[in-house]
Amino acid sequence: MDPAAEGSAEAAEAAKPQVARWFAVQVASSCEKKVKATLEQRAVTLGVSNRILEIEIPQTPGVKLKKDGSRQSIEEKVFPGYVLVRMVLDEDTMMAVRSTPNVINFVGQEERRATGKARGHIRPRPLSRQEVDRIFKRAAEKKPVLKVDLTEGDQILVTAGPFKDFQGEVIEVSGERSKLKALLSIFGRETPVELEFSQISKQS
Repeated sequence: MDPAAEGSAEAAEAAKPQVARWFAVQVASSCEKKVKATLEQRAVTLGVSNRILEIEIPQTPGVKLKKDGSRQSIEEKVFPGYVLVRMVLDEDTMMAVRSTPNVINFVGQEERRATGKARGHIRPRPLSRQEVDRIFKRAAEKKPVLKVDLTEGDQILVTAGPFKDFQGEVIEVSGERSKLKALLSIFGRETPVELEFSQISKQS
């Protein structure tokens, strides 16, 4: 190729607006961290790290109550099964993301094929500024979630509140509300009582 022509082609390419936008990428269940780490490496290897700028997994702090009653700080995913990527969208960056192991596809609009029953090509749809702000604001504002390693039928000891030192059996667990119901023996009668996760410990 003529050097002058090559130079003008490069100049034309450089003149194109290079706008980085946020895109949502659907990934295999529980593979968000693996995809993030792999894509960060691949962006460097494939020479597109100047166009794949940020990879985020929106998370909010949580607390897990372990079987022995101790607490463990955890990060709770705001959108399980999705990774957000801020990137300049072109053929190279699209291929880098799509060919990363455990990536299912971009979130976008399906372009139907003219013939055949095969699924169409997904055209990535950038997230709007409002969507991005809402996602990261939600991750920042969400109150810590308390998760507990309990199921129906488990024996518990109440460690705080008006029923302290009572023992009982779990009959319902409501993780979203950080509460459970347990049957406690009060005055010789089995009585259902709602308790906070923070008020109990699991009996082995």
